[in-house]
Amino acid sequence: MIKKILLASVLLLGSQFVFAQFEEGTHYIKFGQVPAQSDDGTIEVTEVFSYLCSHCNTLEPYVENWHERQPDNVKFSRIHVDFGGASTLMAKGYIASEMTGIVEQSHPAMMDAIWKQRKQFRNADQLADFYSNFGVEKERFLANLNSFALDSQMRRSMQNVKNWGVTGTPCIIVNGKYLVPNTSVTMDVVDYLVAKEMETTAGQVSLSQ
Repeated sequence: MIKKILLASVLLLGSQFVFAQFEEGTHYIKFGQVPAQSDDGTIEVTEVFSYLCSHCNTLEPYVENWHERQPDNVKFSRIHVDFGGASTLMAKGYIASEMTGIVEQSHPAMMDAIWKQRKQFRNADQLADFYSNFGVEKERFLANLNSFALDSQMRRSMQNVKNWGVTGTPCIIVNGKYLVPNTSVTMDVVDYLVAKEMETTAGQVSLSQ
């Protein structure tokens, strides 16, 4: 925990010239009702994206670079939106790739397949063929794609998206408190909000001692 407190201080002190540029209501939105802090001090960062979104594809290298250097107490995840139509199939495919443990390899490859190779996925069979390139049997992938567990996870994810008021992608949610909208999403804003949350956590630890 001491390491996390020191890291929060470094992030805040070392980046004041950047942080001073970010304002609530302009670069991020703070939710009216926020969840309680996690007991272990974990800070959750969630990217809401779509494989069919060109801006998500442009942001992807920056998100991946941030993911590789994120602090130890940050938990990163993604939600593929389901806005109907083709996005429903792609959202189910993303969840199935998580369920089968291949998402780290398949996620950037899917972005490249759509935006560099101009591939289109019109049905579950085509999607399963793609994901079978990452070591999962096609039949197993299809079973997950059509499972009750996947449908349940998708409903929970989309309820979160609705609760957050997401209307476009990409956007990023920090600790259930802040939304960085698609109009201003940069990883510098995310770093700023993560540092704010780390500072809050550090203050709570100090008060409890």
